[in-house]
Amino acid sequence: MLVLTRHADERIMIGDEVEITIVEIKGDKVRIGISAPMHIAVHRREVYLAIKAENIAAAESAAPDLDQVASALGAALLSKPQKPGSSSGRGGSQ
Repeated sequence: MLVLTRHADERIMIGDEVEITIVEIKGDKVRIGISAPMHIAVHRREVYLAIKAENIAAAESAAPDLDQVASALGAALLSKPQKPGSSSGRGGSQ
């Protein structure tokens, strides 16, 4: 971990795109400002961890059983009534 000492209104660069500014120092609290491009997500750590946990939970619960989906789709297609005079697609006219 890199540890830096900064005063109010001083800045830190992370790469070419992320700039951190020390906005205010009051007692044991430091207010910082972060300038970053839109494609870089910036969150407090506790928010980041909550988002990550929600994404993992959603991925685990939302994964459908593909065999059940295929069976349901096949059953729906087989039970679909055909229009009078239409071919079933099996063989054609004789």
